[in-house]
Amino acid sequence: MTPFAHAAPADDIAPRVAACVACHGREGAASSTAYFPRLAGKPAGYLFNQLVSFRDGRRFNSDMTHLVQHLSDDYLREIAGYFAALDLPYPPISDRTDASTATLARGKTLAQEGDAARKIPACVQCHGATLTGVQPGIPALVGLPRLYLSSQLGAWLTDDRHALAPDCMAQVGRKLTTTDINAVASWLALQPMPADPKPLAALPGPLPLPCSAMPK
Repeated sequence: MTPFAHAAPADDIAPRVAACVACHGREGAASSTAYFPRLAGKPAGYLFNQLVSFRDGRRFNSDMTHLVQHLSDDYLREIAGYFAALDLPYPPISDRTDASTATLARGKTLAQEGDAARKIPACVQCHGATLTGVQPGIPALVGLPRLYLSSQLGAWLTDDRHALAPDCMAQVGRKLTTTDINAVASWLALQPMPADPKPLAALPGPLPLPCSAMPK
């Protein structure tokens, strides 16, 4: 049995994750224009790490903390495994944006090339060439609402979001400006999903910096 295998049949756990669906959409497949992120198909390790972070105070959201504060690691692994195993279609990506051409160009550069002078790695170096995430612990950046992307990047910048050490995103996030965040979030939110939206099994090379999301 894998660490995220279901401890109960899916038809048994589904009623127990109804509170998740209330915000994250049908079976965790939120729309591309909502605030709440999609859960379906994300790497189980990533989902588990986020649930634990809400429970243990590294991430802050009153509703999430209330839901998970008394749940065990095993229970959270079961929830993570349930949503990770869902294979649901992505909704169409909206092409509406108020971002300027220059802003979108800057966002594309940050996502695909980074900013070497400021030691900011490209998003694709960690999240994969298609930005669909990497097993077991790196999430997709495509298929997410702009508001959610910008708020989470902003939380890294303001030191309001944390992960277990080594906290790679904290190191990256603190180097971003609000202009950077708006640019990359605007560009990412417009990107269509690739033909295969599943997380990559592995990256072709090493991460640009140590990260707790990808244990050695």
